[in-house]
Amino acid sequence: MLCQDSAFRLYLDRCRRHKFGLTEAQLPDGTHNEQDARDWICAACSIESRAELDHNLEAWQTFRAIRNRFNRWRARGGA
Repeated sequence: MLCQDSAFRLYLDRCRRHKFGLTEAQLPDGTHNEQDARDWICAACSIESRAELDHNLEAWQTFRAIRNRFNRWRARGGA
């Protein structure tokens, strides 16, 4: 469900801009779609499918950390 959240996709846009020193013109808000978010989560958690989060403790911990960082960003007014 996180991938369907437009605020999460905006978070990915802004994190990527910050990480690579890009301007909003180079990577505008709204660039990441649901598939991009899914692919990013799978890569970050080193999994092939989000279903693996149900039984891969290391992947789940990574996902939880991602979700927590996103929630802190949102709480600070990021979206």
